[in-house]
Amino acid sequence: MSLPPLASGPDGPAALRPLLDTVLDALREGGRSRGGPLPEGGPQAVTARITDAAGDILPHNGEPDALRTLVHALAQGSADPADPLCTAHLHCPPLAVATAADLAASTLNPSLDSWDQAPAASALEALVTRALAHETGLADALVTTGGTEANQLALLLAREAHGGSVRLVCGANAHHSLPRAAWLLGLPDPVVVPAPGGTLDPAALDEALTRLPRPLLVAATAGTTDAGLIDPLPEIAGLCAAHGARLHIDAAYGGALIFSDRHREKLAGLEAAHTVALDLHKLGWQPIAAGLLAVARPRDLAVLNQRADYLNADDDTEAGHPDLLGRSLRTTRRADILKIAVTLKTLGRTGIGALIDQVCAQARQFAALVHDHPGFELHDRPVISTVLFRPTGATDDAVADVRRRLLQDGRAVLGRARMDGRLWLKATLLNPHTGPDDLAHLLKLVEGTTPR
Repeated sequence: MSLPPLASGPDGPAALRPLLDTVLDALREGGRSRGGPLPEGGPQAVTARITDAAGDILPHNGEPDALRTLVHALAQGSADPADPLCTAHLHCPPLAVATAADLAASTLNPSLDSWDQAPAASALEALVTRALAHETGLADALVTTGGTEANQLALLLAREAHGGSVRLVCGANAHHSLPRAAWLLGLPDPVVVPAPGGTLDPAALDEALTRLPRPLLVAATAGTTDAGLIDPLPEIAGLCAAHGARLHIDAAYGGALIFSDRHREKLAGLEAAHTVALDLHKLGWQPIAAGLLAVARPRDLAVLNQRADYLNADDDTEAGHPDLLGRSLRTTRRADILKIAVTLKTLGRTGIGALIDQVCAQARQFAALVHDHPGFELHDRPVISTVLFRPTGATDDAVADVRRRLLQDGRAVLGRARMDGRLWLKATLLNPHTGPDDLAHLLKLVEGTTPR
């Protein structure tokens, strides 16, 4: 029996080339078989098709056609974030150049827990994280798997900066990962401040900071998951400074606005934070995962330092080998920084900013369509690229049913959000190639599915 070829090494590219042809063909044919933004039939039908394609997942003898079969089945059964009718979540279609770079990272397979496993990747990560941190007005950044890990890390750094205890104060609009992080870290129950209209109320925050014992960590949001709203960051930063509270800004969604000259001003106050969460697999068009946590005080990261002689022995570090264990909560880490670096270098600030401006403009166009249609109600003008709307006069049950029927039929993928005590359909525009006709078609599909 011959041994299977490896992806890396001198013969790796030659071994990969025909396999990539197989993958690309299977992706194309699987997408055609799906025929829309989502496979039709709902969870049971998708599970049945995958089960049939997988068959015996661990056969006695291997099946040479498994790559084509399973990639085809996955493509056929996937939600396609590049389809203009797939708008439910902060689930972006990745850029081709970023995906190609991600293949290189998978092929070379550097592990960013020691320099001798990732010589070039560790140097590249240091360059890119500092550059992105400076874009936010902060000093350094760590790579994370996304906003959830970044938020947890922010709470950990705050806890350790205050001697092992801190209390989280956040708005009712905060991401669920923040109270979860407080629970995971053994912190007191968070103090939840009202967020009328979807953004944190500064007056209520001031009252909470006045009465609560120190130390406190305030978490503000720049781009809420439900509606893409941005808390009043300058006011919140001022209150934190006045009350001696630490400030974390969860900008997992809205943080990428820093690349847009047109929209960057919406993030005024970002530079006042102690920590900022960024997530470029949302409004950054990166394959998952591509998160970061920017920090104002690099010395805060010292609490992450760990010693493992086989990874960062003292004499190796003293000899100039970088110590990478203090750069993450994780040990083994893939080189997610490569795709980010390639994207930044390929598109530049102007190119990335143009993509952001495009999807924000699409959201305004879609909101105008909703506003002008007598059969729909618009929640509010979009701040970033999220639009909330609902059929006029519909009950919450009817709104939920419209969304599920579109999902069941595989015709459109819309999200849901509860705002002002009512359920809304949510369209998150993240595909810069979506055109006006696509937006009109999406609204027409919802209109045709709405009960009369």
